[in-house]
Amino acid sequence: MTTLKAGDKAPNFSGIDQDGKSHKLADYAGKKLVVFFYPKASTPGCTAEACDLRDNFERFKANNYELLGVSADSQKAQEKFKDKYELPFPLLADEDKSVINAFGVWGPKKFMGKEYDGIHRTTFVINESGIIDEVIEKVKTKEHAAQILK
Repeated sequence: MTTLKAGDKAPNFSGIDQDGKSHKLADYAGKKLVVFFYPKASTPGCTAEACDLRDNFERFKANNYELLGVSADSQKAQEKFKDKYELPFPLLADEDKSVINAFGVWGPKKFMGKEYDGIHRTTFVINESGIIDEVIEKVKTKEHAAQILK
């Protein structure tokens, strides 16, 4: 699981968003980047998290932050999620899990006694130089913006 920690260099990821546009770490040089991984688009927890970030988007912009959501959902599922909740940030459709694996957030999970592999809800705050400032593993979906914008 997540072996990346504060002080580490962020993985040089590359992924495609809901509109087919490519995003890579280098695109965000000089800005702070919040990369938040969520298990599945349009599920209750993921919706609460994305909407909390959306509702605080202006605060993020004012503090030189860009946001990037990532899950293993298809482009179509990400597009529906973004449109339905009017999310102002891109969502990567990481179906091959290249970004998910680069950040180390794929692994065994337990739900109702069953064990399976999936995405661990984790957020990485990356500084202007591409270094991870913070890794948030205990994400509070309804107040996630407050966890980042302290």
